[in-house]
Amino acid sequence: MPMSSQEVESLRALMEFEASRSAPPEGFPVLPDIPAGRYTDQRFFNLEIKHVWRKSWLLAAHIDELPEPGSFLLWDNAGQPVLLVHAADGSINAFYNTCSHRGAPVVTERSGHRKRFTCPYHGWSYSDRGELVAVRDPQDFRDLDLSTRGLAPVRCERFGNLVFVNFDPEAPALLDWLGPIAGEWEEFQFDNCRLAARHVFDLDCNWKIAMEANTEVYHVRSIHQQTVAPVLDDRRNVNTLYPNGHGRMVAPTPKGKVTLDIMPVSPDIAEIDTVGEVARTCTLSYGLFPNWVSPLSQWLLPPILFWPNGIDKCRMETWTMAPQWKDGLKPDLWTENDGAELCQVLQEDTQFGEKIQKSMQSYGFQGVPLSYQESRIYHWNQAADRIIGIDNIPPELRVAQVIGDEWIYPNDPRIAQISD
Repeated sequence: MPMSSQEVESLRALMEFEASRSAPPEGFPVLPDIPAGRYTDQRFFNLEIKHVWRKSWLLAAHIDELPEPGSFLLWDNAGQPVLLVHAADGSINAFYNTCSHRGAPVVTERSGHRKRFTCPYHGWSYSDRGELVAVRDPQDFRDLDLSTRGLAPVRCERFGNLVFVNFDPEAPALLDWLGPIAGEWEEFQFDNCRLAARHVFDLDCNWKIAMEANTEVYHVRSIHQQTVAPVLDDRRNVNTLYPNGHGRMVAPTPKGKVTLDIMPVSPDIAEIDTVGEVARTCTLSYGLFPNWVSPLSQWLLPPILFWPNGIDKCRMETWTMAPQWKDGLKPDLWTENDGAELCQVLQEDTQFGEKIQKSMQSYGFQGVPLSYQESRIYHWNQAADRIIGIDNIPPELRVAQVIGDEWIYPNDPRIAQISD
C-alpha cells in the first residue's frame, strides 16, 4: 500500500530538515575511509564472489521470459550455470545446468520450450522438477539410484513477476531478505508488471564503481547538469537505511517541474493506479543488496543491475517494466534504439568508470572518504563485510561497523531532531 499520510508528512519534514542542516545530523557517525583495495585487490574480489554473490538473492528473470509450462531460460550472470524452468505445476524451478553423469550442460540453447531435458552428451533425461527419469543403457550400471541423481537445485523464489535465485541453501526466504521493502513495494504491483526491455552493457571498471554512481546524489550537480539536476532537489534528498544492506532515496521535484521531466514516458503507457503521492511527486529510488538500483514510479519499474566480470570489468543490465502499453510502443527508459546505446543519463553515469578504475590503481589512491550524503554506500559495505564474515577479511580491507542499528529503519534519530 502507498505510504500513509503520517509517513508522507514525516518524509516531507525530513526533506526540510535535510535542506536546512549545516552539518550531518547529530549523532551520525564519522565514516572511516573505504579501503582502496575493495576496488582493486583480488583478495577482496574473491571474497565477494565466494560470499556476497553466493549468499544473496539475485534477480534472474521475469515471468514473461518463462511464459508457459515447458519454457526454460539459461542464466549465468553470477558466474554459475543456472537452468530456470516453468514446470507443469506452474512453479518456477532452478537447477545447476550440470548433468549428474559427467558434468555436461543439460541445455545449451539460451531459451526454449521442452517437456523433458535430455543431456546431449550421453542422453540422461530430467523432468521439469529436476528428477532423473531415464538413462541410456541402464543395464550397464550396477545399483544406480535415479532418485539420488537428479539435477542439483538452486533456491528460487518469486516476488510478483520477478524470479530471484540464491545459491545458499541456508539463506533466509526472499521476503525476509527484502524486509520492510516488500511491504513498501505493494503499491507498485510487481505481480502485474510486464517486461518491456532488457539489455546488457560491458563496462571497464569494478562493478561497485558503476553501481555507486547510482546510489548517491552528491554527483548530480557535476555530472548531470542539464539532465537530472534541474528536476531533482538534491539538498532535500532523504536517505533511508534498511536491514540487510538495502537503501532508499527520496528527492522531491523542484517547484515548476513534474515527474514526467525525470522519467519521460509515452502517454500511451498505462499508469499503476495504486502508486501513492511520494512516487508521483519525487524521485523514489531503491537499492537492493547486492546489485539492484531502481527508481520506481506510477509508469515504470526500471531496475539496473550490476554484475562482476573480473576485478576491473563488469556488466550493467538495464530493465524496463510497465503494466501495459500499445503495440509498437514498448517503453525502454535506459537505452536508445532498442539497446543500441545507453540513454544520456546513463552515458553520463558511466563515462568515467574506466578512468576511475585506472586512477584507483595508482599509488596515490588510499581510500574513499564518504560524506553523509553517501551513507548508503558505507551501509552497503558494512553489510558486505557481515555477509563475508569480518574475520575472513584481511584487516586492511575491512570497514568499521560504525553505523549502528539506531540508524537502520524503522529507527531514525533525525525525527527526534526535527521536533527539538
